Amino acid sequence: MAVIGAGAGGLAAAIDLSRQGCAVTVIDRAPKPGGKMRNLDVNGKPIAAGPTVFTMRWVFDGLFSDADTALEQRLNLSEASVLARHAWTDGDRLDLHASIDDSVRAIAEFSGPTDASAYRRFCGESQGIYDTLRDTFMGAQRPNPLSLTHRVGLSRIHKLLQTLPHVSLWSRLSKHFEDPRLVQLFARYSTYVGSSPFQAPATLMLIAHVEQSGVWLVDGGMSAVAQAMVTLAEERGTRLHFGDGVDEITTANGAVNGVVLDSGETLPVDAVVYNGDYTALNQSLLPAAMRSKIPSRKVNQRGLSAITWCIDGTTRGFPMAFHNVLFADDYHREFGDIFNHQRITPRPTVYICAQDRNGGPAISDNERMLMLINAPANGDTEAWPESVLESWYQRACELCEQCGLTLSADRQNRLATSPKDFHQRFPASGGSLYGGASQGMWSSFSRPGARAPIRGLYLAGGTVHPGPGVPMATLSGRLAAAALMADQL
Repeated sequence: MAVIGAGAGGLAAAIDLSRQGCAVTVIDRAPKPGGKMRNLDVNGKPIAAGPTVFTMRWVFDGLFSDADTALEQRLNLSEASVLARHAWTDGDRLDLHASIDDSVRAIAEFSGPTDASAYRRFCGESQGIYDTLRDTFMGAQRPNPLSLTHRVGLSRIHKLLQTLPHVSLWSRLSKHFEDPRLVQLFARYSTYVGSSPFQAPATLMLIAHVEQSGVWLVDGGMSAVAQAMVTLAEERGTRLHFGDGVDEITTANGAVNGVVLDSGETLPVDAVVYNGDYTALNQSLLPAAMRSKIPSRKVNQRGLSAITWCIDGTTRGFPMAFHNVLFADDYHREFGDIFNHQRITPRPTVYICAQDRNGGPAISDNERMLMLINAPANGDTEAWPESVLESWYQRACELCEQCGLTLSADRQNRLATSPKDFHQRFPASGGSLYGGASQGMWSSFSRPGARAPIRGLYLAGGTVHPGPGVPMATLSGRLAAAALMADQL
Protein backbone atom coordinates (compact mmCIF):
# COMPACT_ATOMS: atom_id res chain seq x y z
CA MET A 1 0.00 0.00 0.00
CA ALA A 2 1.06 3.60 -0.60
CA VAL A 3 0.94 6.69 1.58
CA ILE A 4 0.99 9.84 -0.54
CA GLY A 5 2.46 12.76 1.37
CA ALA A 6 5.05 12.69 4.15
CA GLY A 7 3.39 15.24 6.42
CA ALA A 8 2.27 14.45 9.95
CA GLY A 9 -0.83 12.55 8.86
CA GLY A 10 0.92 10.44 6.28
CA LEU A 11 3.80 9.57 8.57
CA ALA A 12 1.46 8.65 11.44
CA ALA A 13 -0.50 6.36 9.11
CA ALA A 14 2.72 4.76 7.87
CA ILE A 15 3.90 4.08 11.42
CA ASP A 16 0.63 2.47 12.46
CA LEU A 17 0.32 0.39 9.29
CA SER A 18 3.95 -0.75 9.24
CA ARG A 19 3.99 -1.81 12.88
CA GLN A 20 0.99 -4.02 12.11
CA GLY A 21 2.84 -5.81 9.33
CA CYS A 22 1.71 -3.92 6.23
CA ALA A 23 4.11 -3.26 3.37
CA VAL A 24 4.03 0.54 3.14
CA THR A 25 5.72 2.97 0.75
CA VAL A 26 5.57 6.68 1.53
CA ILE A 27 5.78 8.88 -1.57
CA ASP A 28 6.41 12.62 -1.54
CA ARG A 29 7.40 15.03 -4.30
CA ALA A 30 9.46 17.09 -1.84
CA PRO A 31 13.09 16.11 -1.23
CA LYS A 32 12.55 15.90 2.55
CA PRO A 33 9.75 14.72 4.84
CA GLY A 34 7.53 16.89 6.97
CA GLY A 35 5.03 18.58 4.65
CA LYS A 36 4.41 21.95 6.25
CA MET A 37 6.87 21.06 9.04
CA ARG A 38 9.89 22.31 7.14
CA ASN A 39 12.93 24.51 7.49
CA LEU A 40 14.24 27.05 5.00
CA ASP A 41 17.87 28.12 4.94
CA VAL A 42 18.72 31.80 5.29
CA ASN A 43 22.43 32.56 5.47
CA GLY A 44 23.03 28.87 6.08
CA LYS A 45 20.74 28.90 9.13
CA PRO A 46 17.73 26.55 9.28
CA ILE A 47 14.61 28.56 10.09
CA ALA A 48 11.26 26.91 10.78
CA ALA A 49 8.96 27.96 7.94
CA GLY A 50 5.77 26.18 8.98
CA PRO A 51 4.07 25.15 12.23
CA THR A 52 5.91 26.38 15.31
CA VAL A 53 3.68 25.15 18.15
CA PHE A 54 3.87 21.63 19.66
CA THR A 55 0.76 20.84 21.72
CA MET A 56 -1.48 17.85 22.53
CA ARG A 57 1.54 15.78 23.47
CA TRP A 58 -0.74 12.86 24.31
CA VAL A 59 -1.30 12.34 20.57
CA PHE A 60 2.41 11.72 19.97
CA ASP A 61 2.92 9.81 23.20
CA GLY A 62 0.24 7.39 22.02
CA LEU A 63 1.66 7.07 18.51
CA PHE A 64 5.17 6.30 19.73
CA SER A 65 4.04 4.10 22.63
CA ASP A 66 1.91 1.95 20.33
CA ALA A 67 5.03 1.46 18.20
CA ASP A 68 6.92 0.19 21.30
CA THR A 69 9.04 3.25 21.94
CA ALA A 70 8.74 6.52 23.84
CA LEU A 71 8.51 10.08 22.58
CA GLU A 72 11.06 11.32 25.11
CA GLN A 73 13.59 8.85 23.70
CA ARG A 74 13.20 10.44 20.26
CA LEU A 75 12.81 14.16 20.94
CA ASN A 76 14.16 16.69 23.41
CA LEU A 77 11.18 18.67 24.67
CA SER A 78 10.94 21.48 27.18
CA GLU A 79 7.68 22.95 28.41
CA ALA A 80 7.21 26.67 27.82
CA SER A 81 6.29 28.71 30.89
CA VAL A 82 5.20 31.68 28.74
CA LEU A 83 2.69 30.55 26.12
CA ALA A 84 2.87 33.77 24.13
CA ARG A 85 3.65 37.46 24.49
CA HIS A 86 1.05 39.90 23.15
CA ALA A 87 1.42 43.58 22.35
CA TRP A 88 -0.77 46.43 21.13
CA THR A 89 -0.05 49.73 19.49
CA ASP A 90 -0.95 51.57 22.70
CA GLY A 91 2.23 50.13 24.22
CA ASP A 92 0.55 47.60 26.51
CA ARG A 93 1.75 43.99 26.70
CA LEU A 94 0.35 40.82 28.17
CA ASP A 95 1.94 37.42 28.65
CA LEU A 96 -0.17 34.29 28.85
CA HIS A 97 1.40 31.66 31.07
CA ALA A 98 1.20 27.91 31.34
CA SER A 99 0.07 28.51 34.92
CA ILE A 100 -3.53 29.75 35.08
CA ASP A 101 -2.75 31.53 38.35
CA ASP A 102 0.11 33.42 36.72
CA SER A 103 -2.14 34.42 33.82
CA VAL A 104 -4.85 35.56 36.23
CA ARG A 105 -2.35 37.83 37.98
CA ALA A 106 -1.12 39.19 34.64
CA ILE A 107 -4.66 39.89 33.43
CA ALA A 108 -5.58 41.55 36.73
CA GLU A 109 -2.68 43.95 36.26
CA PHE A 110 -3.47 44.41 32.56
CA SER A 111 -7.27 44.75 32.66
CA GLY A 112 -8.41 44.63 36.26
CA PRO A 113 -9.94 42.10 38.67
CA THR A 114 -13.23 41.68 36.78
CA ASP A 115 -11.53 40.35 33.67
CA ALA A 116 -9.12 38.30 35.77
CA SER A 117 -12.11 36.50 37.32
CA ALA A 118 -13.66 36.18 33.86
CA TYR A 119 -10.50 34.47 32.68
CA ARG A 120 -10.88 31.75 35.32
CA ARG A 121 -14.44 31.13 34.15
CA PHE A 122 -13.25 31.11 30.54
CA CYS A 123 -10.62 28.48 31.40
CA GLY A 124 -13.25 26.31 33.04
CA GLU A 125 -15.55 26.60 30.03
CA SER A 126 -12.74 25.80 27.58
CA GLN A 127 -11.77 22.72 29.59
CA GLY A 128 -15.37 21.54 29.61
CA ILE A 129 -15.59 21.81 25.81
CA TYR A 130 -12.28 19.99 25.41
CA ASP A 131 -13.25 17.18 27.80
CA THR A 132 -16.53 16.65 25.97
CA LEU A 133 -14.99 16.50 22.48
CA ARG A 134 -11.52 14.99 22.90
CA ASP A 135 -12.48 11.32 22.61
CA THR A 136 -15.95 11.64 21.09
CA PHE A 137 -14.92 13.92 18.21
CA MET A 138 -11.20 14.61 17.85
CA GLY A 139 -9.98 11.08 18.48
CA ALA A 140 -12.89 9.27 16.82
CA GLN A 141 -13.81 8.45 13.24
CA ARG A 142 -15.71 11.30 11.58
CA PRO A 143 -19.05 11.68 13.35
CA ASN A 144 -22.30 13.17 12.23
CA PRO A 145 -24.49 15.07 14.70
CA LEU A 146 -26.43 11.92 15.57
CA SER A 147 -23.40 9.70 16.14
CA LEU A 148 -21.66 12.43 18.16
CA THR A 149 -24.74 12.69 20.37
CA HIS A 150 -24.64 8.92 20.86
CA ARG A 151 -20.94 8.99 21.78
CA VAL A 152 -21.41 11.78 24.28
CA GLY A 153 -24.47 10.03 25.72
CA LEU A 154 -28.03 11.19 26.17
CA SER A 155 -27.43 11.65 29.89
CA ARG A 156 -24.73 14.21 29.01
CA ILE A 157 -26.54 15.98 26.19
CA HIS A 158 -26.23 19.22 28.14
CA LYS A 159 -22.44 18.89 27.86
CA LEU A 160 -22.73 18.74 24.08
CA LEU A 161 -24.87 21.87 24.05
CA GLN A 162 -22.22 23.58 26.17
CA THR A 163 -19.68 23.16 23.36
CA LEU A 164 -21.45 26.20 21.79
CA PRO A 165 -21.33 25.34 18.07
CA HIS A 166 -24.28 27.71 17.47
CA VAL A 167 -22.47 30.80 18.85
CA SER A 168 -19.59 32.64 17.18
CA LEU A 169 -16.26 32.73 18.96
CA TRP A 170 -16.23 36.53 18.95
CA SER A 171 -19.68 36.89 20.47
CA ARG A 172 -18.96 34.38 23.24
CA LEU A 173 -15.66 36.03 24.14
CA SER A 174 -17.42 39.39 24.23
CA LYS A 175 -19.66 38.01 26.96
CA HIS A 176 -16.65 36.82 28.97
CA PHE A 177 -14.40 39.90 28.81
CA GLU A 178 -14.96 43.61 29.20
CA ASP A 179 -11.57 44.60 27.78
CA PRO A 180 -11.79 44.43 23.95
CA ARG A 181 -8.10 43.60 23.78
CA LEU A 182 -8.75 40.33 25.61
CA VAL A 183 -11.56 39.51 23.20
CA GLN A 184 -9.11 40.13 20.36
CA LEU A 185 -6.40 38.04 22.00
CA PHE A 186 -8.51 34.93 22.52
CA ALA A 187 -10.31 35.40 19.21
CA ARG A 188 -6.96 34.70 17.58
CA TYR A 189 -7.58 31.03 18.31
CA SER A 190 -9.77 30.97 15.21
CA THR A 191 -6.67 31.56 13.07
CA TYR A 192 -5.20 28.29 14.38
CA VAL A 193 -7.75 26.61 12.12
CA GLY A 194 -7.57 29.22 9.36
CA SER A 195 -10.84 30.95 10.21
CA SER A 196 -12.47 34.23 11.14
CA PRO A 197 -13.52 34.68 14.78
CA PHE A 198 -16.71 36.30 13.54
CA GLN A 199 -17.76 33.12 11.70
CA ALA A 200 -16.03 30.31 13.60
CA PRO A 201 -17.95 28.56 16.39
CA ALA A 202 -17.20 29.27 20.04
CA THR A 203 -16.28 25.58 20.29
CA LEU A 204 -12.77 26.74 19.40
CA MET A 205 -12.39 28.06 22.94
CA LEU A 206 -11.12 24.53 23.65
CA ILE A 207 -7.79 25.65 22.17
CA ALA A 208 -7.20 27.63 25.36
CA HIS A 209 -7.25 24.39 27.33
CA VAL A 210 -5.02 22.69 24.76
CA GLU A 211 -2.37 25.36 25.35
CA GLN A 212 -2.76 25.31 29.12
CA SER A 213 -2.19 21.55 29.00
CA GLY A 214 1.29 22.16 27.61
CA VAL A 215 3.06 24.11 24.89
CA TRP A 216 6.39 22.45 24.19
CA LEU A 217 9.60 23.71 22.64
CA VAL A 218 11.30 21.10 20.45
CA ASP A 219 15.07 20.99 20.04
CA GLY A 220 15.58 21.35 16.30
CA GLY A 221 12.09 22.77 15.74
CA MET A 222 9.05 21.06 14.31
CA SER A 223 11.07 19.52 11.49
CA ALA A 224 12.69 17.39 14.21
CA VAL A 225 9.22 15.99 14.96
CA ALA A 226 8.89 14.96 11.31
CA GLN A 227 12.33 13.38 11.33
CA ALA A 228 11.56 11.41 14.48
CA MET A 229 8.40 10.09 12.83
CA VAL A 230 10.32 9.18 9.68
CA THR A 231 12.96 7.32 11.66
CA LEU A 232 10.32 5.36 13.55
CA ALA A 233 8.45 4.52 10.34
CA GLU A 234 11.65 3.22 8.74
CA GLU A 235 12.45 1.15 11.81
CA ARG A 236 9.03 -0.49 11.52
CA GLY A 237 9.61 -1.31 7.84
CA THR A 238 8.25 1.67 5.88
CA ARG A 239 9.91 2.41 2.52
CA LEU A 240 10.42 6.11 1.74
CA HIS A 241 10.37 7.56 -1.76
CA PHE A 242 11.18 11.29 -1.93
CA GLY A 243 11.65 13.64 -4.85
CA ASP A 244 9.07 11.95 -7.08
CA GLY A 245 5.40 12.72 -6.61
CA VAL A 246 2.22 10.99 -7.68
CA ASP A 247 0.70 12.01 -11.00
CA GLU A 248 -2.39 9.78 -10.79
CA ILE A 249 -4.14 7.27 -8.56
CA THR A 250 -5.48 4.52 -10.81
CA THR A 251 -8.60 2.44 -10.25
CA ALA A 252 -10.24 -0.69 -11.60
CA ASN A 253 -13.77 -1.92 -10.89
CA GLY A 254 -14.35 1.04 -8.58
CA ALA A 255 -11.32 0.37 -6.39
CA VAL A 256 -7.79 1.74 -6.11
CA ASN A 257 -5.22 -0.46 -7.85
CA GLY A 258 -2.11 1.68 -8.41
CA VAL A 259 -0.27 4.98 -8.41
CA VAL A 260 1.54 6.55 -11.34
CA LEU A 261 4.59 8.54 -10.32
CA ASP A 262 5.77 11.76 -11.95
CA SER A 263 8.67 9.75 -13.34
CA GLY A 264 6.21 7.53 -15.22
CA GLU A 265 6.69 4.48 -13.02
CA THR A 266 3.51 2.70 -11.95
CA LEU A 267 3.30 1.03 -8.54
CA PRO A 268 0.56 -1.56 -8.06
CA VAL A 269 -1.15 -1.10 -4.67
CA ASP A 270 -4.23 -2.43 -2.92
CA ALA A 271 -4.80 0.71 -0.83
CA VAL A 272 -3.76 4.37 -0.71
CA VAL A 273 -3.68 6.81 2.19
CA TYR A 274 -3.78 10.24 0.62
CA ASN A 275 -2.24 12.91 2.88
CA GLY A 276 -2.76 16.13 0.96
CA ASP A 277 -5.46 18.67 0.27
CA TYR A 278 -8.34 16.36 -0.61
CA THR A 279 -9.58 18.70 -3.36
CA ALA A 280 -6.57 17.68 -5.48
CA LEU A 281 -8.26 14.30 -5.86
CA ASN A 282 -11.21 15.74 -7.78
CA GLN A 283 -9.07 18.16 -9.77
CA SER A 284 -6.34 15.92 -11.12
CA LEU A 285 -5.26 12.85 -9.17
CA LEU A 286 -8.19 10.52 -9.76
CA PRO A 287 -9.44 9.22 -13.11
CA ALA A 288 -12.03 11.61 -14.56
CA ALA A 289 -14.89 9.19 -13.97
CA MET A 290 -14.08 9.02 -10.26
CA ARG A 291 -13.52 12.69 -9.46
CA SER A 292 -17.12 13.57 -8.76
CA LYS A 293 -17.09 11.18 -5.79
CA ILE A 294 -14.81 13.57 -3.89
CA PRO A 295 -16.38 16.80 -2.60
CA SER A 296 -15.11 20.10 -3.91
CA ARG A 297 -14.42 23.27 -1.94
CA LYS A 298 -15.49 26.73 -3.05
CA VAL A 299 -13.00 29.57 -2.96
CA ASN A 300 -14.96 31.38 -0.24
CA GLN A 301 -14.81 28.23 1.91
CA ARG A 302 -11.02 28.09 1.99
CA GLY A 303 -9.14 28.68 5.21
CA LEU A 304 -6.49 31.34 5.61
CA SER A 305 -3.25 31.51 3.73
CA ALA A 306 -0.34 33.74 4.76
CA ILE A 307 2.69 35.66 3.72
CA THR A 308 5.65 34.50 5.78
CA TRP A 309 9.22 35.66 6.06
CA CYS A 310 12.10 33.57 7.34
CA ILE A 311 14.43 36.17 8.78
CA ASP A 312 18.00 36.28 10.04
CA GLY A 313 17.98 39.69 11.66
CA THR A 314 18.25 41.83 14.76
CA THR A 315 15.63 43.24 17.11
CA ARG A 316 15.54 45.91 19.77
CA GLY A 317 13.05 47.62 22.02
CA PHE A 318 10.82 44.61 22.65
CA PRO A 319 11.75 41.63 24.85
CA MET A 320 10.45 38.85 22.63
CA ALA A 321 9.34 35.45 23.88
CA PHE A 322 9.37 32.39 21.64
CA HIS A 323 5.80 33.14 20.43
CA ASN A 324 4.76 36.77 19.93
CA VAL A 325 1.60 38.39 18.59
CA LEU A 326 1.55 42.10 17.77
CA PHE A 327 -2.03 43.22 17.26
CA ALA A 328 -3.35 45.75 14.79
CA ASP A 329 -6.36 47.79 15.82
CA ASP A 330 -9.23 46.65 13.60
CA TYR A 331 -9.93 42.90 13.71
CA HIS A 332 -13.33 43.32 12.03
CA ARG A 333 -11.72 44.86 8.98
CA GLU A 334 -8.78 42.43 9.01
CA PHE A 335 -10.98 39.37 8.60
CA GLY A 336 -13.60 41.12 6.49
CA ASP A 337 -10.93 42.10 3.97
CA ILE A 338 -9.63 38.53 3.75
CA PHE A 339 -12.86 36.54 3.67
CA ASN A 340 -15.18 39.04 1.96
CA HIS A 341 -12.83 40.83 -0.41
CA GLN A 342 -9.91 38.38 -0.91
CA ARG A 343 -7.31 40.95 0.10
CA ILE A 344 -4.91 41.62 2.95
CA THR A 345 -5.99 44.38 5.27
CA PRO A 346 -3.80 47.53 5.18
CA ARG A 347 -2.71 47.05 8.81
CA PRO A 348 -2.42 43.32 9.51
CA THR A 349 -1.71 41.68 12.85
CA VAL A 350 1.79 40.17 12.97
CA TYR A 351 2.95 36.88 14.47
CA ILE A 352 6.66 36.30 15.12
CA CYS A 353 8.26 33.07 16.26
CA ALA A 354 11.63 34.06 17.72
CA GLN A 355 13.28 30.68 17.40
CA ASP A 356 16.37 31.40 19.44
CA ARG A 357 14.37 32.65 22.43
CA ASN A 358 13.60 30.02 25.02
CA GLY A 359 13.56 31.99 28.24
CA GLY A 360 17.26 32.74 28.24
CA PRO A 361 19.03 36.12 28.13
CA ALA A 362 18.33 38.73 25.48
CA ILE A 363 20.02 38.25 22.12
CA SER A 364 22.36 40.99 20.97
CA ASP A 365 23.34 39.42 17.62
CA ASN A 366 21.30 38.15 14.69
CA GLU A 367 18.50 35.75 15.52
CA ARG A 368 16.22 33.45 13.56
CA MET A 369 12.60 34.48 13.17
CA LEU A 370 9.48 33.47 11.29
CA MET A 371 7.18 36.44 10.71
CA LEU A 372 3.63 35.91 9.42
CA ILE A 373 0.61 37.94 8.37
CA ASN A 374 -2.72 36.40 7.38
CA ALA A 375 -3.67 36.43 3.69
CA PRO A 376 -6.50 35.11 1.51
CA ALA A 377 -6.08 31.70 -0.08
CA ASN A 378 -5.97 32.99 -3.65
CA GLY A 379 -2.62 31.59 -4.65
CA ASP A 380 -4.14 29.92 -7.71
CA THR A 381 -5.29 33.27 -9.14
CA GLU A 382 -3.01 35.91 -7.60
CA ALA A 383 0.74 36.16 -8.08
CA TRP A 384 2.33 39.01 -6.19
CA PRO A 385 5.68 40.30 -7.50
CA GLU A 386 8.59 40.72 -5.14
CA SER A 387 7.92 44.46 -4.89
CA VAL A 388 4.44 43.78 -3.45
CA LEU A 389 5.79 41.25 -0.97
CA GLU A 390 8.39 43.83 0.04
CA SER A 391 5.68 46.42 0.65
CA TRP A 392 3.84 44.01 2.96
CA TYR A 393 7.08 43.34 4.82
CA GLN A 394 7.51 47.06 5.40
CA ARG A 395 3.91 47.38 6.62
CA ALA A 396 4.43 44.49 9.03
CA CYS A 397 7.58 46.13 10.34
CA GLU A 398 5.70 49.42 10.79
CA LEU A 399 3.09 47.67 12.94
CA CYS A 400 5.88 46.04 14.96
CA GLU A 401 7.47 49.46 15.45
CA GLN A 402 4.19 50.85 16.76
CA CYS A 403 4.11 47.98 19.28
CA GLY A 404 7.65 48.78 20.42
CA LEU A 405 9.65 46.30 18.30
CA THR A 406 12.29 47.43 15.83
CA LEU A 407 13.17 44.62 13.44
CA SER A 408 16.13 44.93 11.06
CA ALA A 409 17.12 42.52 8.29
CA ASP A 410 18.68 43.19 4.89
CA ARG A 411 16.88 41.88 1.80
CA GLN A 412 19.34 39.01 1.43
CA ASN A 413 18.65 38.01 5.05
CA ARG A 414 14.96 37.21 4.59
CA LEU A 415 13.00 34.80 2.46
CA ALA A 416 9.33 35.37 1.67
CA THR A 417 6.68 32.74 0.96
CA SER A 418 3.37 33.82 -0.60
CA PRO A 419 -0.03 32.14 -1.12
CA LYS A 420 1.07 31.26 -4.65
CA ASP A 421 4.15 29.48 -3.25
CA PHE A 422 1.97 27.54 -0.83
CA HIS A 423 -0.45 26.64 -3.64
CA GLN A 424 2.40 25.29 -5.75
CA ARG A 425 3.73 23.26 -2.84
CA PHE A 426 0.29 21.98 -1.83
CA PRO A 427 -1.69 21.54 -5.07
CA ALA A 428 -5.38 22.49 -5.26
CA SER A 429 -5.18 24.36 -1.94
CA GLY A 430 -5.14 27.89 -3.34
CA GLY A 431 -2.47 28.40 -0.72
CA SER A 432 -4.77 27.63 2.21
CA LEU A 433 -2.74 26.25 5.09
CA TYR A 434 -5.79 24.77 6.83
CA GLY A 435 -8.13 23.32 4.22
CA GLY A 436 -11.65 24.64 4.71
CA ALA A 437 -12.47 27.49 7.08
CA SER A 438 -14.69 26.79 10.10
CA GLN A 439 -17.84 28.73 9.25
CA GLY A 440 -20.90 28.12 11.38
CA MET A 441 -22.10 25.31 13.60
CA TRP A 442 -22.01 22.56 10.97
CA SER A 443 -18.49 23.22 9.70
CA SER A 444 -16.95 20.59 11.96
CA PHE A 445 -19.04 17.94 10.21
CA SER A 446 -18.22 19.12 6.69
CA ARG A 447 -14.71 17.73 6.48
CA PRO A 448 -14.37 14.31 4.86
CA GLY A 449 -13.63 11.36 7.09
CA ALA A 450 -10.91 8.75 6.79
CA ARG A 451 -12.80 6.60 4.28
CA ALA A 452 -13.15 8.08 0.82
CA PRO A 453 -16.12 6.88 -1.27
CA ILE A 454 -13.75 4.80 -3.39
CA ARG A 455 -12.68 1.36 -2.19
CA GLY A 456 -9.09 1.31 -1.02
CA LEU A 457 -8.73 5.10 -0.76
CA TYR A 458 -8.26 6.70 2.67
CA LEU A 459 -7.77 10.34 3.61
CA ALA A 460 -5.44 11.99 6.10
CA GLY A 461 -4.07 15.44 6.78
CA GLY A 462 -5.29 18.80 7.98
CA THR A 463 -8.02 19.17 5.34
CA VAL A 464 -10.01 16.18 6.65
CA HIS A 465 -11.42 15.16 10.04
CA PRO A 466 -10.56 16.10 12.76
CA GLY A 467 -9.02 19.24 11.23
CA PRO A 468 -5.83 21.30 10.80
CA GLY A 469 -2.76 21.53 12.99
CA VAL A 470 0.03 19.03 13.52
CA PRO A 471 -1.65 17.08 16.35
CA MET A 472 -4.97 16.91 14.52
CA ALA A 473 -3.29 15.85 11.28
CA THR A 474 -1.45 13.15 13.23
CA LEU A 475 -4.77 11.94 14.61
CA SER A 476 -6.18 11.88 11.08
CA GLY A 477 -3.38 9.60 9.96
CA ARG A 478 -4.06 7.23 12.82
CA LEU A 479 -7.77 7.23 12.01
CA ALA A 480 -7.00 6.46 8.35
CA ALA A 481 -4.74 3.55 9.33
CA ALA A 482 -7.36 2.21 11.74
CA ALA A 483 -10.09 2.38 9.09
CA LEU A 484 -7.87 0.66 6.53
CA MET A 485 -6.97 -2.16 8.90
CA ALA A 486 -10.61 -2.62 9.94
CA ASP A 487 -11.68 -2.86 6.31
CA GLN A 488 -9.10 -5.53 5.59
CA LEU A 489 -10.31 -7.83 8.37
